[in-house]
Amino acid sequence: MPVDWRSELVAQLDWYWTNQFRPRLAGLTDDEYLWEPVAGCWSVRPTSGGRHVCDWVWPEPSPPPVTTIAWRIAHIGGPVLGMRASRHFGDGSFDLDTVDWPGTAAAGLDFLDRHHAAWAAGLATLDEDDLARPCGPAEGPFAAYPLAALVLHINREVHHHGAEVALLRDLYRASAAGTRWAPPAPHRGETNPDS
Repeated sequence: MPVDWRSELVAQLDWYWTNQFRPRLAGLTDDEYLWEPVAGCWSVRPTSGGRHVCDWVWPEPSPPPVTTIAWRIAHIGGPVLGMRASRHFGDGSFDLDTVDWPGTAAAGLDFLDRHHAAWAAGLATLDEDDLARPCGPAEGPFAAYPLAALVLHINREVHHHGAEVALLRDLYRASAAGTRWAPPAPHRGETNPDS
C-alpha cells in the first residue's frame, strides 16, 4: 500500500498543535507573555509609533539571548509559519521588517493561529509532485531541497520552539507563585530510619 506522504506530514504537525502545543497556551496572560526571566532577553517591544517589533539581529549572537514567550510565539507565527505560508501558498507579501508584531497575549495567540491556519491550508493542497519540487531560491539553504524537506523542518521548528514556550510557562508559574522544590513530607505512619 503506498504511503500518503502529504497526509503524514500534515498529521505530524496537526497532532502536536491540537493535542499538546495549543492546549498549553490556554490562559496565557500579558504578564506571562512578556515575562523576562533574565536580563537581556529578546522580546516583542512597543515602538514610539504604536507598532511592536521583535528583538533580533542576524547573525544572532553566540550564545543567543534567552527569549520571552512573546518572542517565541512571534517567531513561530512569523518566520516559521506565516512567511512560509505567504511564500509557498500566498502572494509572498509577508515581510519581517514591516510586520506589526503582537504585543499582547491575545494578539500573539491570534497571530499564531492565523498563520498556522494559512500554513495548514496550503499543505492540504499539495500532492506528491508538489512535495518533490525544489523549494526555490527564497528558501536559502533549502532552495534545492524538495518542499517535503521544508515541511519537515517547519514541523521540527514548531515542536522545538513550542517546547520552549511550555518550559517558560512552567518556569513563570513556579517563580510567580514563589514555589521552590522541597522534598515531600513523609506519609503518616512512616518512620524515619535514622531515628
